[in-house]
Amino acid sequence: MTSGQLRPGSLLVDGRLVRRLLARQFPRWSDLPIERFPSGGTVNTMYRLGHDMVVRLPLVEGGAGDVAAEREWLPRLSPLLPAAVPEVLGAGEPGEGYPWPWSVYRWLPGELPEAGALTDPALLAGDLAAFVRAMRALTLPGAPGAHRGGPLATLDEETRAGIPEEGVDCDALLAVWEDALRAPEWAGPPVWLHADLMPGNLLVTGGRLSAVIDFGCMGVGDPACDLFPAWNLLPAGAREVFRESLGVDEATWRRGRARTLSQAVIALPYYRDTNPAMAGNARHVVREVLAETS
Repeated sequence: MTSGQLRPGSLLVDGRLVRRLLARQFPRWSDLPIERFPSGGTVNTMYRLGHDMVVRLPLVEGGAGDVAAEREWLPRLSPLLPAAVPEVLGAGEPGEGYPWPWSVYRWLPGELPEAGALTDPALLAGDLAAFVRAMRALTLPGAPGAHRGGPLATLDEETRAGIPEEGVDCDALLAVWEDALRAPEWAGPPVWLHADLMPGNLLVTGGRLSAVIDFGCMGVGDPACDLFPAWNLLPAGAREVFRESLGVDEATWRRGRARTLSQAVIALPYYRDTNPAMAGNARHVVREVLAETS
């Protein structure tokens, strides 16, 4: 996904480049309408292709590895999960001056859920828990390590640097973080994770979860990494539905809350002036964490 916010080293991609790539590599689709699709992410850009496809191209080198990972794993994950996931229809390669692999996917309909505006939060919480349970139940061999899936302490320096924020109780946030650092780390085997369950990576239809997208962070690791929706999307009552449905123990809950907080306080200063959706969600997480722990 991409927005107006570009990371250092980002490429500039436009519709003319997309059409040249299609003409060279997928000429059967090159005459279809192409329209840039606005979104809130920063690693990829997307272009609608006709009515039922989307072209997704990395904007930064770090996103290029995600392309290969999705091509390898999504066909294997898809039949085992209760929500739709992206289906690769065309494996694009570097060309026309564009340096990285890219993909054509089947278009997945749905709307992005918005914290505070959910049709039925408890039902959505149950759907999210079912998806996380299905991910955890995967036994596919050769899994990569998930992004963010390692020990919580590896995030300590960056999280502490991000906590100072005007208008919030920084001491209370720091207490939440330090409490989680004292919690026992996950002692069981690593489990399969999506590892980036942000509202922008979820699609809902009629208020129910219909699809999960952007699996670039997937892999195995600490199950706390897939508790993000508890604070970045669900209100307090639905949060409890989510927790109970997953049977989350206290230590994992504390780590999950801290991981979600870490992601928010690191993202906020980066996106404050350039990406309203991501900055707004980061502020929402801070408010929810403080409300839960006060």
